[in-house]
Amino acid sequence: MFRNGFNNKMPKDLAKVQKKIHKKKGVATSLHENSRDAKRLRRAGARSDKLEKLATARGKALQPYLRRISFFQSAAQEASGPFTVESMQALIEIYLDRDSTELSTIQSERRPGRPTSTGEDLLKQRIQVEANEYKSGYWIPDMEDMENLERLKEWNEQWTSLGTLEYVRIAKHGTKHVSSFPPKGKS
Repeated sequence: MFRNGFNNKMPKDLAKVQKKIHKKKGVATSLHENSRDAKRLRRAGARSDKLEKLATARGKALQPYLRRISFFQSAAQEASGPFTVESMQALIEIYLDRDSTELSTIQSERRPGRPTSTGEDLLKQRIQVEANEYKSGYWIPDMEDMENLERLKEWNEQWTSLGTLEYVRIAKHGTKHVSSFPPKGKS
């Protein structure tokens, strides 16, 4: 917004800015380094770069949840009926144990007396974070509800389509709490 309260009507998308300048200047577009149009192009380019970086970072942050739900989807594909809390706990423990062989391989390859590698530290940290989440309540799709189980089986592995599923938090001691999407803390 401008200081006088009016909205800025200038386009912000890089392609739109380029199109508008091309219409205004014609085919032979040579801009002065500090002209208004050059500044507009730089701002639009920087904005599109920033948005691209944010989208990439968000995609990386969502990958663990997508892998988690994909694992439970493959387990649901093999099941004929709804799961019990005990069977969901067994699936969670299988999922949490997925990195133990990789961790033991990394530890056995390390020479005695050498410090742990960054990859090993990150793997241990991820295992610890997931174990702590399981103590308080592990976020998964509700697999006790048959309708939700069918929706999980039909899931197309896209983040945007996860909003149709219902979620629960299953704790290590066997309690089940209704949760929300997307996961936020201990929701």
